[in-house]
Amino acid sequence: MSEYKKNSLSLTGAVSLGTGVMIGAGIFALLGQVAELSGQWFPYAFLIGAIISGFSAYTYVKMSNAYPSAGGIAMYLKKIYGKSALTASGAMLMALSMVINESLVARTFGSYTLQLFDVGENSVWVPILGVVLLVVAFLVNISGNNIIGKSSLVMAILKIGGIAIFAIGGLWAAGFSFSEVVPSESLTETPITNYLGALALSILAYKGFTTITNSGGEIVNPNKNVGRAIIISLLICTVVYMLVAFAVSSNLSIDEIIKAKDYSLAEASRPAFGKYGLWFTVGIAIVATISGVIASIFAVSRMTAMLTEKELIPHRHFGMPGRLQKHMLVYTVVLALTLTILFDLTRIASLGAIFYLIMDIGIHYGVLRNMRKEIKARALVLITAIILDVVVLGAFLWIKASSDLLVVIVAAAMMVLIFFGEKWFLRRNENED
Repeated sequence: MSEYKKNSLSLTGAVSLGTGVMIGAGIFALLGQVAELSGQWFPYAFLIGAIISGFSAYTYVKMSNAYPSAGGIAMYLKKIYGKSALTASGAMLMALSMVINESLVARTFGSYTLQLFDVGENSVWVPILGVVLLVVAFLVNISGNNIIGKSSLVMAILKIGGIAIFAIGGLWAAGFSFSEVVPSESLTETPITNYLGALALSILAYKGFTTITNSGGEIVNPNKNVGRAIIISLLICTVVYMLVAFAVSSNLSIDEIIKAKDYSLAEASRPAFGKYGLWFTVGIAIVATISGVIASIFAVSRMTAMLTEKELIPHRHFGMPGRLQKHMLVYTVVLALTLTILFDLTRIASLGAIFYLIMDIGIHYGVLRNMRKEIKARALVLITAIILDVVVLGAFLWIKASSDLLVVIVAAAMMVLIFFGEKWFLRRNENED
């Protein structure tokens, strides 16, 4: 574990990592998709998503207080299920959801950047710019933890401040009043499954808090600061998401938001601020997406390195020099590059939501069954978290099975391959021992 530098990340740096992933993927990449499912009520989808994520965070805070580790979720799963295919599969689902997040943010970077140029919505430049971002993020990660922590902090300040200016300015320009907080559209105009499906995507917008757990071995005073960083990150992002959601809904109709769902904040800035507002918003989006990818790559490389060291996943050097974590950075970025090139934003987000929710349910159930007393977790909170995840996941799968069955098939196939692949790998290792 020599590549992990103890006390190399402060509480502020950990919060920056968490908000970096959440805000990078959440509000820029997912707002339009959430609005597409939930209509005028989409700001409240982010609020309820935050509440559900809060129940989920309870388990991670309890585990991190007891077992802070650079492996984060991988270590939690090992504590819960032992060295098993369930542990390896759950950790791989989490790692995959994080890599998917990287490709989601990379394509979002491309979509927003292109708003500065007249090149069309479906330009080939979207994946090209996404690839460029991933390569740059890889180079930053190679530079080490200190640079990552410092760059994350600076970018977090810039983007949170910038987004706050956008949100407050957008609300002011639109003449927003508190009477508009309750939408004119009736809740019954949209099927309940659509609202629940929107929650799946809004939860994905908050899942970045798990990034913090993967750096537990490097955070100062991790037994306290990992949990604190998770809570602070969730609170910051909830406020930011709500402000931005109301600002966008005040300046664009739902149809306009859906039409520009891959770059809805940029579109909302046009009527509010004109071309200068557009430039400002795109600039903030660029900062947010860059920091989001950097933070996500940093975290997933730690998790996969831990899995490799624990002999839970296979690894080959392929002649590459350097330490294990550097190899995992390469594998992570190559997979993210592939997804960025092959899939659009909607499908990328859907796969990420499915993988994350299934892994999340596995964590809660395992803690409830095997570790509740050891970490002093309340059964009622754990059961509530499981029920909420199951309901949201079920509705989301129903929607996707009806509208884009390929996503469900790909997700199911990947999970089956991961589980049986891990089962074979672990059995082979046992036989060799």
